[in-house]
Amino acid sequence: MDREPPLRETKGGKMKDGPIRCILLGEFHVVAGSKISCQVPENFITKEVFDSIRTYIIPKPQLQRCILTISNTLGHKVIGYPVRINHVRYQRNFFYFNLCFVFDSWSRTVQYEAVVKKLSEYLLMMEEEGSFLSNAENNGNISNLLGCILHDLNQRHVATIVEGDTTIYLKIGRLKSDPPVVQDHQVPLLCRGFEDTDLDSWDLTTQQVLPFINGINHVARIAAEADVENQLVKSCIQNLVYYGVMQLLPLLKYSNVYMCTRELQKLTRDRTLADECRKYVQLQHAEKVDTVRLPSLFNILQLYSQMTHGVTLRSLCQRLCPRDNNIDERKLVSFGLQHNLIRCINKYPIYTGSIPTPKHKLYTGLNSLDEICCKTGMSPSRIEQEIDMDSNVTVIWK
Repeated sequence: MDREPPLRETKGGKMKDGPIRCILLGEFHVVAGSKISCQVPENFITKEVFDSIRTYIIPKPQLQRCILTISNTLGHKVIGYPVRINHVRYQRNFFYFNLCFVFDSWSRTVQYEAVVKKLSEYLLMMEEEGSFLSNAENNGNISNLLGCILHDLNQRHVATIVEGDTTIYLKIGRLKSDPPVVQDHQVPLLCRGFEDTDLDSWDLTTQQVLPFINGINHVARIAAEADVENQLVKSCIQNLVYYGVMQLLPLLKYSNVYMCTRELQKLTRDRTLADECRKYVQLQHAEKVDTVRLPSLFNILQLYSQMTHGVTLRSLCQRLCPRDNNIDERKLVSFGLQHNLIRCINKYPIYTGSIPTPKHKLYTGLNSLDEICCKTGMSPSRIEQEIDMDSNVTVIWK
């Protein structure tokens, strides 16, 4: 079988997805001890490599039925699931085997763990029913089976095994990146398609929190109104963000400054997106949307295009009066952030004096005005007024 070219390790030593380089079946021989009974492709794992890991291929009985990962083994990374079968038909009244997937040492392998476990449990069942593994006459069948699995998982990320009346399906799950840390000042919003989900289908914490998630309330306020511990609310929202049920938006304030992005062109090119936007930002929502009263795309684009440095949402509303054109400016901002049509430019105060007060210690240039508001419980206007009067505080917009 041709070996695929290796994927390169990312900068900073981070793990990256890579192909399965080899599938091997290790077992305990009553005379030779731990050995490789079958591997695909043949001789991929050399004697030198195997001798360095043989203790972990057939480990102590206490580690059976556990996923074991052996990292940085002479350029390889091995995942195994050792299994011990106790029965009088074997020479020492037991049979010990371990199905292993072999990768490059830099590969991320957590997504393969469930596949290794499922395949091992399947081989266990085959062994118990018909001595599939311990019978030397089946070595050719085992080699063909492992070869097909290796090819299908690398090429299609799925594999189907049919052996007699038994069928098993293997699939490599898509590994998502870790969700962002949820901050007190962020505003959670349910993604499209989940708005009308029955409350009973959620867990208890989500049921308590969900009624207060409206695209306007920030995390700290949701925790207070739902009477749920703040960290528990953050964990709940982080979990929903991970599964694509919810997204996080900046806190909406009329003192905010927004800026349009290149994605704004989509509104003129994508008719479906434009129609969705017109319905979403409509000031009055009826059960049956009146297409005659929908705001015009011209007025929507006019508002978005005027969002730039130095122009607050308040001044924009005073100048263009979006509500006179049947446009809810809050929903306009929300839709723009959801679809990356605009982005929020935040204020980051920096204290340059020598003797900071407790409040000044928050002015590091790393905490945005929204974060400071949530931590101090003060309104943005009051903090901005104090910043304007303090000559030792400089503000960065970014």
